[in-house]
Amino acid sequence: MAWEEERIDQNIYSQGEVDKWVYSTCNICSVGCGCYIAVKDKKVVGIKGNGDHPINRGRLGPKGENQWYANNAPDRLTTPLVRNSEGNLEPASWDKAMNLIVEKAKQSMKEKGSNSISIYSTGQGFLEDYYTLAKIGRAGLQTHLMDANTRLCTATTEFCLLQSFGADGTPASFDDIDETETLMLFGHNLAETGTVLFERIMQRKKKTGKPYLIVVDPRKTLTAKEADLHLQLYPGSNVALLNALISEIVRNKHIDTHFIAEHTIGMEEMVESLKEWPLERAVEAAGIPLETLQRAAEQLGTTPSLVTTTLQGTYQSADATTACVAINNLHLIRGLIGKPGSGPLHMAGQPSSSANRTAGGVGTYPAQRNHSNPDHIKEMADLWNVEMMTLPVGPEKGIEEHIAMIEKGEIGLFWNIGTNSMVSLPNRQRAKKAMEKTFVVVQDPFLTETTAIADVVLPAALWGEKEGTMENADRTINLLRKAVDPPEGVKSDFDIFLDFAKRMGLEDKDGHPLISFATPEECFEEFKRISKGRPCDMTGITYERLEKHNGLRWPVPDENSLGTPRLYSDFQFHTHADYTQSYGKNQFTGRALTQKEFADKKANGKAILHPTHFLPPAEQPTKDYPMWLTTGRLVWHWHTRTKTGRSPILHMAAQHGYVEIHTEDAKAMSIVQGEMVRITSPRGWIEVPARIGDVVQKGLVFVPFHFGSWEKKEAANELTADFVDPLSKQPQFKQSACKIEKVRKEHRMASGESLEYIADQYGLSVQDLIQANRLTSPYHIQMGDTLEIPLSIVNVPIQPYMPYRGKI
Repeated sequence: MAWEEERIDQNIYSQGEVDKWVYSTCNICSVGCGCYIAVKDKKVVGIKGNGDHPINRGRLGPKGENQWYANNAPDRLTTPLVRNSEGNLEPASWDKAMNLIVEKAKQSMKEKGSNSISIYSTGQGFLEDYYTLAKIGRAGLQTHLMDANTRLCTATTEFCLLQSFGADGTPASFDDIDETETLMLFGHNLAETGTVLFERIMQRKKKTGKPYLIVVDPRKTLTAKEADLHLQLYPGSNVALLNALISEIVRNKHIDTHFIAEHTIGMEEMVESLKEWPLERAVEAAGIPLETLQRAAEQLGTTPSLVTTTLQGTYQSADATTACVAINNLHLIRGLIGKPGSGPLHMAGQPSSSANRTAGGVGTYPAQRNHSNPDHIKEMADLWNVEMMTLPVGPEKGIEEHIAMIEKGEIGLFWNIGTNSMVSLPNRQRAKKAMEKTFVVVQDPFLTETTAIADVVLPAALWGEKEGTMENADRTINLLRKAVDPPEGVKSDFDIFLDFAKRMGLEDKDGHPLISFATPEECFEEFKRISKGRPCDMTGITYERLEKHNGLRWPVPDENSLGTPRLYSDFQFHTHADYTQSYGKNQFTGRALTQKEFADKKANGKAILHPTHFLPPAEQPTKDYPMWLTTGRLVWHWHTRTKTGRSPILHMAAQHGYVEIHTEDAKAMSIVQGEMVRITSPRGWIEVPARIGDVVQKGLVFVPFHFGSWEKKEAANELTADFVDPLSKQPQFKQSACKIEKVRKEHRMASGESLEYIADQYGLSVQDLIQANRLTSPYHIQMGDTLEIPLSIVNVPIQPYMPYRGKI
């Protein structure tokens, strides 16, 4: 059951009627809600939902409703900036800025080699941008250093799919959520990170009682509060939990033996890795009561259909890819994949991070070609009309490896596109120090924490000011029409890339311009030819069809196709050695396998079950740093607030950082609500107000990562460790060690002073003073005694948001 009725959410600021409504798609999260942009006097003045779009039927989340404010922000950049000899950014012409970038790129290639240029892009761009970057980077610059902030967000999605199924592309879709009997949200706080999709789930659940909802999360999030079963596990214990649950399912023989025999390989090795994981061991390792584990195993082992979603709680953890592979294993041994209402749905975080993978803007070649397969490289060389030997090959390198190369002096130019990396990267002080050693280009609509270390800043167009397509979380290709021109002096990412390629003189082997297309639609037509015959075949997609049908899920092999709601319905997987997107990696070490090693598996169209070994996080609480630290997002903001922070409504709803502390931990440390505290990790410290309650477990604190100005010490990534998963190279933001310290001054009681008087002097309440000093009574204080005074009390309520609203 999808939406039963439409509801048109809108947010418009206009004197009189708008001039026109322009077809588009929300550019915030990965759900991909259809919308229309309101235009008045050639400006974006609002948004409304598209009632015909099947994903949202007109509904919009709070961030989506308010994204358009950024277009009209008074601090938009409207001219390039170049850092002068005094170290200051000053306005420059496009010619000066672009010529300087070209000069530095050529210098770097000459002095350090072609693999000395690092391109680090975004998950908020368009497929056409990513494909253009892929062609420029690999066929033009001949660099293999192409990554994006999707490495921080959802890189694990790709690698777990490669390991199990041989190609990227999440098997299930949102349609399956409408049909499934059981939905497991594993490390996925959907009520805050994908509000419309969660509302869609809850509408069905309120009417029918289905799906049975299992939520796996160490915090009592808005999502967890709606669960039928909340598995509140310890940080870093995802694999321990999954191993025990799958072991119990196997022990109870709740498996599809026919499906396993006919359509998988590796069952014996997988089962062997689970032998030491009875449910009782997970009680200790994950901290979940035995009865709760038994209920979960019974539900997962007997449900006739199952969809499992994953997001940052799984991806940004120790053994991220192993946990997601374990989820794939679960679906495979139960035969719950390729069927209505069933399959793993490994989500994306950003609106178009999936497109970056599909188009080849990050680790792999376009259209899911295998960079370790010579035949695939030759095919790309023929399609691009370049010499095969000039195309870079080998395992991809993640952003943390790029940073290490910068530290060694191996990178001469770092091009940062559409991402605020100096807030989003872990251990950001290390990253900042590294970036200051190389030439940095930042492409962004605004000055950010990252432009503070840039040598050149290029002002880029925003959503509504450019045209192209996005691939959302469930393989849906959606169209975004251009509503208005960008401000004068501003260019789209796409046009910047075309300009760069022309100035660099990039050519194919016949001396023709490497980039022959001039518009996003022409670019998409070229990519369609690139995709033909590959898992993500988009041959049958046109811009007109995308608008007519409100998006299409790939593969769409011809113009009669309306897309593919779920993959592997024929139980044939992309694991033939000559076709597969990847030869995979060693599940334990992350070492890339050779073609022979993969071929020797003889998967040949069968899915691959992998052993899943539990390794605890590399960093854990110690005597000096006795608490766990985890980070995440809020319903009111997106990433580093570059866009959402410019919406008055969203800014007022959550204005600054804070730390969530469990009530008992706060009591033990005599911390009062709203008191500024210092959080210190082995990498740095921040000072933020305390938000006390039971959302987090004892021994765990949570800091939202959105806030990261250089002036205020509230950036979560001052604290986070930069350890990465061995397969996906995704940092484990969710598990670091820290300590909490009170930041106070002392006040010696003078004659005639009362607690009421002292509290008033410092803007506190008497109860705050009593709690802060562990006084049993306001009368047990005498002249000469010393009181501890919290430096400040900050009101940190977060405006509540219902994850579903309106008629249920």
